[in-house]
Amino acid sequence: MSDAGRGYILALDQGTTGSAALVFDRRGAPIAMADREIHQSYPQPGWVEHDPIEIYETTMRVAREAMAATGITGRNLAAIGITNQRETTVIWDRKTGEPIYPAIVWQCRRSAAICQRLKLAGLEPIVRERTGLLIDAYFSGTKIAWLLENVPGARERAEAGELAFGTIDSWLLWKLTDGAVHVTDASNASRTMLFNIHERRWDSILLEAVGVPASLLPEVKPSSGVLGEVAGPALASFDGVAVPIAGVAGDQQAALFGQAAFVPGMSKNTYGTGSFLLLNTGERAPNSRLGLLTTVAWQRGDQWTYALEGAVFVTGAAVQWLRDGLGIIGDAAETEALALSVEDTGGVYFVPAFAGLGAPYWDMYARGAIVGLTGGTSRAHLVRATLEAIAFQSADVLAGMRDEGGVDVPVLRVDGGGTANAFLMQFQADLLGIPLEVSDVQETTARGAAYLAGLGVGFWQDTDEIVKQWKPSRRYEPAMSADRRDDMMASWHRAVDRARNWATG
Repeated sequence: MSDAGRGYILALDQGTTGSAALVFDRRGAPIAMADREIHQSYPQPGWVEHDPIEIYETTMRVAREAMAATGITGRNLAAIGITNQRETTVIWDRKTGEPIYPAIVWQCRRSAAICQRLKLAGLEPIVRERTGLLIDAYFSGTKIAWLLENVPGARERAEAGELAFGTIDSWLLWKLTDGAVHVTDASNASRTMLFNIHERRWDSILLEAVGVPASLLPEVKPSSGVLGEVAGPALASFDGVAVPIAGVAGDQQAALFGQAAFVPGMSKNTYGTGSFLLLNTGERAPNSRLGLLTTVAWQRGDQWTYALEGAVFVTGAAVQWLRDGLGIIGDAAETEALALSVEDTGGVYFVPAFAGLGAPYWDMYARGAIVGLTGGTSRAHLVRATLEAIAFQSADVLAGMRDEGGVDVPVLRVDGGGTANAFLMQFQADLLGIPLEVSDVQETTARGAAYLAGLGVGFWQDTDEIVKQWKPSRRYEPAMSADRRDDMMASWHRAVDRARNWATG
């Protein structure tokens, strides 16, 4: 393929558990993939760290491996797109490029005390109104504050302009361009708890309240368009070619773009360890009253697109618990047949709130509960109740989105490992009362980054061309009556009520 010209896009997908690279052709099809795990560090209970250098090195390694698998080099790449684990925080020295501390991962709860301090200061309404987020250790802002308060000399160096902050997209851009570019895109900026999504700028009041010097922050750029070019040591991985980096988005926003969900009312749900449901709300950034987050989906040119987001903490992890915790299944693939072997759950409802409930409840004190058990309950009933719980939680989120999004939701596009379970997908369609469409390409996050990069350099002319490339591998039509659906949702909510606030006694 050495004579292929610039006929490919390389997508770098840097996630929580590993780094991946995928090569996409003009049809939007992945033709090669390479991935590597990264080390997870847990120095204290509730703390999670990554090594930023390892993140960069594994990213470069998989990039080389993916290109080698197709026989191409940097000369054959039209552009590079980046998608990343969101909220994970890195601060580094602007001169040396060395991180001052390990990356604090989005899952890390070490800044909870800082969050509590901000809440007691009455900042929750301001944060909600300006950023679309809640005050939570999940987001980057309080992670930055923790680093400045706990790494010796960090605050003084930051105020002197010697340090740079970035989420993983910014860190990779800095390294790939040999320090020439310190930017982030609008989607990642909107996850920091420091970015005013309405005025579209870093918010000076929030920066002062959280204690973050503006000099630390990257410039916010569109998600699609040339942000920089490969330079310095990174050139060796691309045959000395200064390939443009032309697309960046946080992983869930990239997945929405990869699902070609470009019109308000279009939505996607990713079924993984947890689930993330995003609804395109167009140019409108609704302020949620129901526990949803408002986020920037992407920026293209002067056009900003927003989304409502609902995070469900435990979906696929509940199936893993059946396997590893209870030992009642040997493999997740068994669950479909087991669920179909019984007519229903026998009245059993499972609320998998192992670490609290996410959207729309945001109850950190909720705990897992199984209700309705009888002497006739079998493992098949429990397996079916687990799969149904995944769908119930997503139905709760979409109900809030329908209420607040101001748009009709005609269909839900889905991806992730859970889409392999036909029972789950059909039950989800039944609960929502709308069709589900499973993407023909499961790597929708990387595909979204590729599409953003390709549009940024004219590899694809417009989103209409991308819409034509998107195809469902399967479509599930709702078949449940409205009365049955309402009855099941009411029973589910009764079960949730019994799980809420449990840890407070």
